[in-house]
Amino acid sequence: MRGYLRLLLILGLVGLGVSGYSQEEKRFDIYTDKTSSSNHYAPSGWMGDYGDIGLDDQSMEEPFSGATCIKITYSAKRSQGKGWAGIYWQSPPNNWGNRKGGFDLTGFNKLVFRARGAQGGEVISKVKVGGIGIGTEVAYPDSGEKEAGPVQLTSDWQEYSVNLAGVDLSYISGGLGIILTADHNPQGAVVYLDDIYFTFDPDLEPESKRVEFPFYVYADATSLDNHYIPSGWMGDAQDIKFDQNCKDNPYSGSSCIKIVYTAKASQGARWAGIYWQNPANNWGSKDGGYDLTGATKLTFWARGEEGGERIEEFKIGGIMGEYSDSDSAGIGPVVLTPEWKKYTIDLRGKDLSYIIGGFCWSTNADVNPEGAVFYLDEIRYEKD
Repeated sequence: MRGYLRLLLILGLVGLGVSGYSQEEKRFDIYTDKTSSSNHYAPSGWMGDYGDIGLDDQSMEEPFSGATCIKITYSAKRSQGKGWAGIYWQSPPNNWGNRKGGFDLTGFNKLVFRARGAQGGEVISKVKVGGIGIGTEVAYPDSGEKEAGPVQLTSDWQEYSVNLAGVDLSYISGGLGIILTADHNPQGAVVYLDDIYFTFDPDLEPESKRVEFPFYVYADATSLDNHYIPSGWMGDAQDIKFDQNCKDNPYSGSSCIKIVYTAKASQGARWAGIYWQNPANNWGSKDGGYDLTGATKLTFWARGEEGGERIEEFKIGGIMGEYSDSDSAGIGPVVLTPEWKKYTIDLRGKDLSYIIGGFCWSTNADVNPEGAVFYLDEIRYEKD
């Protein structure tokens, strides 16, 4: 379904009481009240446009329970040019995997938290558990990770849960990550959190990654139906300018994607491209992706600024690594027209059981010596 759907976050957890908590209690707090001795992890890992974020972890503005709650203010001003900002609750503080810390949460299988927006309609783009240092060469990476979202908030407190069943939680230094984006919150957002804790649900099973169709890579800049992140910049990445909230004659909805390729060979590769990945920046080093079994095609709409722009390849899948894509498919080269045109990648007979790279384009300076400006819209997996 298209549109602003309010999604209940379901990730995956498994846990064991630590630091004074018994297995029988089945509760491990991240935040209950500012002065609570049961709190674990510190909101020290500021990310992205960190200048756009304000944090008050002792706000008295209508807490869900107790005397205080957490208030996060996001301006969406893109202070560091990222278009997103977030906070990791870490152990010890400011630990990005370079120091030993974290907790063994084996035995828990769910993260529970309360959240509301100041006005209603605010969107938490992503909630993460774990993931610090995974896929890098830090000394103490987290043992697992799970992420989900986006979630659209109401002005009233609601309970959300993150399903962590099946996730290795034997060492978690990143207890919670909250990410807000300018695309989902173009005017900024004020978000409140309270009563954040790990627990155990005996009826919880690992969630299936199988999806329903149509399954969108991109519907509209602010759509909660978007999946995959345009994080995998390749080749001469500095030659790319990317705007997924372009208002210049979108095919449908209020926005489309605009890509400017300058062909300056800034990094000497003479080519460039972008992968839409899950999770972000995943080149096969992290478990992620979706089970897209049943999809028979990927369709998208594209046009050139002037016509004649040549894209060497549009593709899905093909990322290799410890967690490789199960298959790949593509079309190209494609010469664009100045009018919107629908293109199709045939997926019949493909193994789509595990797809990290949901969509990709690439082109080069040889076929676009003066560069290229082109637009994309309505990128989605379909089932006949």
